[in-house]
Amino acid sequence: MAGALVGGAFLSAFLQVLFDRMASREVVDFFRSRKLGKGRLLQKLKAALLSANAVLDDAEEKQMTNDHVRKWLDELKDAVYDTDDLFDEIATEDVKREAGVEPRALVCKVWSFAADARGSKLGDELERVLERLESVVKQREVLGLGEIIRERTPRVTTSLVDESGVFGREKDREAVIQLLLSDRGEKNTSVMAIVGMGGVGKTTLSQLVFNDGAVKGSFELRAWVCVSDQFDICKLTATALEEFSSSSKKETENLNQLQLQLKNFLTGKKFLLVLDDVWNEDSNLWDAFLVPFIYGARGSKIIVTTRNKRVASVARAVSTYPLRKLQDEECWDLFAKHAFDQQNFEARTRLEEIGRRIVKRCDGLPLALKTIGSLLRCESDIREWESIAESYIWNLAPGPNGILPALLLSYHYLPPQLKRCFAYCSVFPKDCIYEKDQLILLWMAEGLIEQPNDRTLEQVGDRCFDDLVSRSLLHRVSDVESSFSMHDLEVSDVESSFSMHDLVNDLAWSMT
Repeated sequence: MAGALVGGAFLSAFLQVLFDRMASREVVDFFRSRKLGKGRLLQKLKAALLSANAVLDDAEEKQMTNDHVRKWLDELKDAVYDTDDLFDEIATEDVKREAGVEPRALVCKVWSFAADARGSKLGDELERVLERLESVVKQREVLGLGEIIRERTPRVTTSLVDESGVFGREKDREAVIQLLLSDRGEKNTSVMAIVGMGGVGKTTLSQLVFNDGAVKGSFELRAWVCVSDQFDICKLTATALEEFSSSSKKETENLNQLQLQLKNFLTGKKFLLVLDDVWNEDSNLWDAFLVPFIYGARGSKIIVTTRNKRVASVARAVSTYPLRKLQDEECWDLFAKHAFDQQNFEARTRLEEIGRRIVKRCDGLPLALKTIGSLLRCESDIREWESIAESYIWNLAPGPNGILPALLLSYHYLPPQLKRCFAYCSVFPKDCIYEKDQLILLWMAEGLIEQPNDRTLEQVGDRCFDDLVSRSLLHRVSDVESSFSMHDLEVSDVESSFSMHDLVNDLAWSMT
């Protein structure tokens, strides 16, 4: 598909800023002073924006396979930016009025606008913006766009793994098993975390460890629970009890009864529990969930897999294993397994050079390698391979299971404010070094961060930046190689300097 994807989620976040601006004093006063049908035009403008916002989720999905929807999102983005420009002009007029600049001219302009909204520049712009927005919104019906009201379907994992499809994880398996089986004299039950960016293979590594013979022989009980984004204590406790006891699902939804049953079952027994894909950052929820597990025998372990280092901290992990990306040859082996028929040696030889360029783009992420490899498996035309090698992977259509490029899921989990800050990073070139304090100041200047009552903008920006680092969307410059800083200056403070992986930069670019 030609052209860049339009970030519906980013547009939705930007619209939230517009709704706040529409409720601001200067905008409300502007419309009231002009007596425009008691705010009729402002309400129509808000209604048009709300109507567009309602179908953004549907549009973001359909643009992957429908060029008309992508173009509609482009038009909507332009119309939304025009609206923001209009509010900028209104804010400027308000500043001039308060500063007493040319009061007579301003009074004349106010009365001219009140008499005829089209009689002034702002009036003309208001009508034009509203007309354009309403025109764009009407097209949603023709395109079949509708509001999606749903709970996100969580990613489901199990403990089963096809080891023949795993490459380059033997050393990782041995290292994690060593940590798992070591006795450091902690409490009876301790937590270890496997942390890494989305698509790097945390679940696969956990599956390898879970099914290892030495691990099976070291624990009396083992259980696997896929957590995903909903940290529902009652549901997770019931699932763990079902897994450990190998019995039918418990009917009760009484958390007290479930925890008592689990405590009684685990008391004095050495167990291993894997909690896969954890996003919870609420320490109170974690502590409440953990209570029945502390009664296990000495050496009991809980493995948490997560993309977020803060999750590992909340879980009080005594050891954290940062999962590396695959090396070049490991990447090629994994990609080739999915991209080539084992019997078609001719195709592998002919396409290997292009394939290795595609593999380099994936930069060690197993999920990206498997997805793109599967996409190319039935394609032997060298022109198609060349096209993908030169294309942004985010422009590829989703696979049969709706799998998007590896990092897109991480983006969707970002709060609206973080989405705006992350997408802003796209204005810088790849391999740029981001200097923390300078980037936060730029976020503040662009109005991308919101100030709560109890914190300064700098504190909010600092938290946003740390969140992006914690979610592996930014990396310390000491961990990666980067070629130049935000201002082409030599970086003296490595601790405050960060870089963004090329694929993450592509993702940020596609969301603007």
